[in-house]
Amino acid sequence: MIGKTIAEKILLAHNLSENNIKPGDIINAKIDLIMSHFGTAKVSLDFNKIKPLKKRKVFDPNKIVILFDHYNPAPTERWAAIHDLIRKFVKKQGIANFYDIREGICHQVLPEKGHVRPGMLIVGGDSHTTTYGAFNAASCGVGNTDLFYAYLKGELWFKIPHTIKFNISGNLPHNVMSKDIIIKIAGDYTAEVASYKSIEFTGKTMEKLSIASRMTMSNFALELGAKFAFGVPDQKVVHWIKERTKEPFKLVKPGYDAIYEKIYEMEVNDLEPQVSCPHTIDNVKTVSDVEGTKINQAFLGSCTNGRYEDLEIAAKILEGEEIHRDVRLIVTPASKRIWLEASKSGIFKILINAGAIITNPSCGACFGGQGGILAPGETCISSSNRNFQGRMGSINSKVYLGSPATVAASALKGEITDPRDF
Repeated sequence: MIGKTIAEKILLAHNLSENNIKPGDIINAKIDLIMSHFGTAKVSLDFNKIKPLKKRKVFDPNKIVILFDHYNPAPTERWAAIHDLIRKFVKKQGIANFYDIREGICHQVLPEKGHVRPGMLIVGGDSHTTTYGAFNAASCGVGNTDLFYAYLKGELWFKIPHTIKFNISGNLPHNVMSKDIIIKIAGDYTAEVASYKSIEFTGKTMEKLSIASRMTMSNFALELGAKFAFGVPDQKVVHWIKERTKEPFKLVKPGYDAIYEKIYEMEVNDLEPQVSCPHTIDNVKTVSDVEGTKINQAFLGSCTNGRYEDLEIAAKILEGEEIHRDVRLIVTPASKRIWLEASKSGIFKILINAGAIITNPSCGACFGGQGGILAPGETCISSSNRNFQGRMGSINSKVYLGSPATVAASALKGEITDPRDF
């Protein structure tokens, strides 16, 4: 498969069609793993419509992972009923890989539990399923109709995407993070630069990044329109996966003569912290351009930046300090494992003493459903991945996106603040 990109190689390995594998082709492909959360309720109701009764079975209960991360624990009677419906569906279908309200956010939990491996083709009922590209898997989100079909058949149609490459070089400055890189890309190239394309993030900078930082890049790549978003297929990935599963796998690397639609070069030695301003992710300014903007809330969490290293950098900035009296700092770890690690290391003690509120692992305030909804006129600096109007509450509120370091520094000062000063 010389001459193929990572996406083309993985899709070719899963192809059930007679079509050739080249960008633009439509194929039918075998699915290795399906993930869903509250969208499972719609799948369950659709299964109840199938006749005859004996056909109301998922294609393979061992290749499905279901968990609760939105509205978690259930905040209303309606959501309690939805959770109950899903629990009954799980038992009826014999789905063993079910994580109830205890574990955290899907995109953190699945890799942690060893469900994600290089070379896999994964679909999920959540748009940010692109996250698993950090582990050399081809993964993407799908809507409820495609999700139901995948549950039933174990296969789905795909259009072979063109691939673009971001070759990133240089050393990140103090308190500048991978979140700043991906926001900078959004600002420079727009939120449509990767529309239905596969991204490969390469270069010396990417090689130096931790797995957690690479997950941030692949996760946020969805906001650039990406179908897939791959990190570097290297020994860091191998080591991380082997610690969590004994299942066999092999890295998928692009051919040396793989064809890319476009290659973008980026150098980060002098990169400033970046901020996505209301109400689009590509309305990007440097932190110095928006420094001094008053905030009411700071949110540290989400599937983009709720990992241990994110909590750790916030703790380093806030240790021995107290957040601004007019600011609510809400910290939501991405998983139970991260929650326990942060508790054991003393990070949570530092954050609580600084005035932070620690919530259970969940999506929390990110999507405006619970855990930190904004009132009209309020402003939030968030480490999450979306700042659309009304995203975190009132349509008359404002959300700025930044790195965990920027969020922590801003919570301390009560206004958007450059984290390089700490």
